[in-house]
Amino acid sequence: MSLEASTTTDGERVYVDRRRTERGATGPFYVVFADEAGRDRWGFACGHCGSLDTAMDTMGRIQCTACGNQRKPDEWDAAHE
Repeated sequence: MSLEASTTTDGERVYVDRRRTERGATGPFYVVFADEAGRDRWGFACGHCGSLDTAMDTMGRIQCTACGNQRKPDEWDAAHE
């Protein structure tokens, strides 16, 4: 597995896998790991602005807090709004 090293704003070393993506509205979200071996999943990196400041809710929605790029939830209907 070939991972790209990156550093969070807190100085934490994380590893981005640009081959594993989730579709976002304005760009993909890349899977990020806490370890170089890719065993401990850390979160996501925004492919639109490059930010590691992303959040996922219990429905599977991913949102970049820097640019607003968003992935819709896994299950969605009007009752969830």
